Amino acid sequence: MSDCHGSAVELAQVRPSGTRKTVAIVGPPNAGKSTLFNLLTGLRQKVANFPGVTVEHRVGSMKLRDGREVDLLDLPGVYSLEPRSEDERITRDALLGKLPGVSRPDAVLLILDSTNLGRHLMLAAPVLSAGIPTLVVLNMADDLEKRGGSVDAEALANQLGAPVALISAAKNEGVDAVRNYLSGQFAVPKPVELPVLQDVPKCRQWSAKVGNQARYQPPAPPVWTRRLDSVFLHPIAGPAIFFFVAVLVFQTIFTVAQPLMDATERGVSTSAAWIGETMPETWWRDLLVEGVWGGVGSVVVFLPQILILFLFIGILEDSGYLARAALIADRTMARIGLQGKSFIPLLSAYACAVPAIMATRTIENARDRIATILIAPFMTCSARLPVYTLIIAAFIPERPVLGSFLGSRAAAMLGLYVLGFLAALVTARLLKSSILKSDRMPFMLEMPPYRWPTVRSLGLRLYDRAMAFLKRAGTVILAVSIGLWVLAHLPLKDGRPPKIEDSLAGTFGRTVEPLIEPLGFNWKIGIGLLTSLAAREVIIGTLGTIYGIEGAGEEGSPEQSVGLQQALQRDLTPGAAVALLIFFAFAMQCLSTLAVVRRETGGWKWPAAQFAYMTVLAYFGALVVNQAAIRGLF
Repeated sequence: MSDCHGSAVELAQVRPSGTRKTVAIVGPPNAGKSTLFNLLTGLRQKVANFPGVTVEHRVGSMKLRDGREVDLLDLPGVYSLEPRSEDERITRDALLGKLPGVSRPDAVLLILDSTNLGRHLMLAAPVLSAGIPTLVVLNMADDLEKRGGSVDAEALANQLGAPVALISAAKNEGVDAVRNYLSGQFAVPKPVELPVLQDVPKCRQWSAKVGNQARYQPPAPPVWTRRLDSVFLHPIAGPAIFFFVAVLVFQTIFTVAQPLMDATERGVSTSAAWIGETMPETWWRDLLVEGVWGGVGSVVVFLPQILILFLFIGILEDSGYLARAALIADRTMARIGLQGKSFIPLLSAYACAVPAIMATRTIENARDRIATILIAPFMTCSARLPVYTLIIAAFIPERPVLGSFLGSRAAAMLGLYVLGFLAALVTARLLKSSILKSDRMPFMLEMPPYRWPTVRSLGLRLYDRAMAFLKRAGTVILAVSIGLWVLAHLPLKDGRPPKIEDSLAGTFGRTVEPLIEPLGFNWKIGIGLLTSLAAREVIIGTLGTIYGIEGAGEEGSPEQSVGLQQALQRDLTPGAAVALLIFFAFAMQCLSTLAVVRRETGGWKWPAAQFAYMTVLAYFGALVVNQAAIRGLF
């Protein structure tokens, strides 16, 4: 094996035997790393960033058979350790112990797709040459056998000089071999060796030789994969099916989620009423009912819609369809000067722009990467979904557009998603034809076979998203709601809080009202626009708090008996409501995203320009829409 990865050049220090051990999980994308990681750790895991960089990694705890626990580190999916992209550099440095704040792994689980060993064995050479005890895990063994392929695991182990396990993580078959390996691996600390740079051509030769000697028989391509690809990748049928899927998702969000949202809203209202009736009349009761329940509760109501959206995304991703969508999008990306690789981060931006911007580290071309970072916030993230839903439900009556298949509210939501995507395309075209002009890079993407998503995988995904949403509601939105409630009750006059329009919060709103009045917005919306800089959905909690205080402060006020939708209908004209949708479609309104852009681009130049461009676009877009409505143009 020395021809492939060279000779050892130095020894790594052995960690003291009493310390907690770390196991790194390494492998190419779509090899099943995350499935195995979830299986081994259950729900004892967390997502974090590597120290000093914004590449995400997951750390989980696994209990060994003797009761000890080890930390499992799920590294980014890579095809090689040659550091062409940031993901590859992070994985390589983690294995070499050169990543600040991260211990060098005591063992490695190298996850390879057994149905694609011809390509994936390329990663085995540099990983094994790191000198760390390694178990080579050949995943998807059930698929290999079902499709007529085979491999001699014992012969492969002899060629690699490392143990090999054939498993199916999705079906939890053969995983005990992984647990047994880890339980017996840490008995005696072993010195390890660091590698020199690999020789890629020799690695290819070595991989082919190892595969032949292990009598590896590649499986036949799945029949259904070929048949489905002939439809999904068709130049006309492919985009049409993608549009059909998008329509189905948004229609489901409004139909299936509505009963769940109504039930959640009843729970929030009932609990708020119970607290108000059982607690004595004190300022902290008002804070709890008006600030916490009025603010946080207004946002929590939209959790069912967000989970339904992520359920669809999870099904499409785990089934292998999204990889095909990226290939279809490559044709569009080419017209604006980007590549299909940019589509993957942009697609993940529909969940959140922060991980999407992190995902651009797989793009080798620096100018393509910056352009993708700058347009990612235009994609409609899940934080916009509650805002869109609230305004659409308040101002657009539900009517059939395409029979029972598509209603007017789903059509409006789909239009906003398309609007954000078009804004991203136009902006990318402007950037790639001017300051970020560069040659187009070839796009290569490995197509996974179609698979049935597992209930466990989807369940863990939804649990993670629900916890992330509730954590945000319980931290950012809670803090803003409490802070707003305090500002809305100051300054005290004769020991009593003022009317909300005369409070500190109301004073700020009335100060900015002349600036936003041409858009059709009043001072209450102005306060919401400011607080939503923390997170877009915070505007709902802000308005919930404001209307709650306003209703509680005036006897017989309509806010006591109507919901947030009806309150907005009184404060906004239909044209102003559309203008508010346009504003949120274009504006940045997310300090977390700005912070990540600064870290990824190495300074404030790009995020400052990005924030200014998106704010100006949002303001004038909303201005044009509202003024057109005033003049009766629509």
